Amino acid sequence: MLTVGERELGELDPRLRRIVSLFGGGVGGTHEELCGALSAGVMIIGALYGRSSLGEDEQFARRLAALWRERFLAEFGHTQCEALREPLRALDGSVSCTPLVERATLLFLELLREAAGQLPAAQNS
Repeated sequence: MLTVGERELGELDPRLRRIVSLFGGGVGGTHEELCGALSAGVMIIGALYGRSSLGEDEQFARRLAALWRERFLAEFGHTQCEALREPLRALDGSVSCTPLVERATLLFLELLREAAGQLPAAQNS
C-alpha cells in the first residue's frame, strides 16, 4: 500500500514511512488489531482528503474511509489481522499476506478512481 501512497502523494517523507511501518501485522505486529492494508488505506485517504485545520470540512474523507472499510470487510470478511491471516496460513505455520495486500490494493485503487469523480468543488482544484 505504500506504493499506492507514493503514487497518489509523491515520494513519502522517511518519517512517514517510519510511522506507517508499525501498522503492518495489526498494530506493532500483534495481529490483534486492524489489518495494515486497511489502516494504510485510511491513512492515504486522510492524506489526500482529510482536514489540516479544525475549520475544514472532513465529511468527504470520513465517508470515503467508511466506504473503504465496508468494501474491505465485504471482500475479506474481517478487518482484524489475525482473522485475515488464518486462511493464508501454510502447513508449516507461516503466513504471507501478499495475496491479500495485492487484492486490497486493487480494491483501494478502484475506490480512489471512483472518489476522484465525486470530490467536493473545493477539493477538486
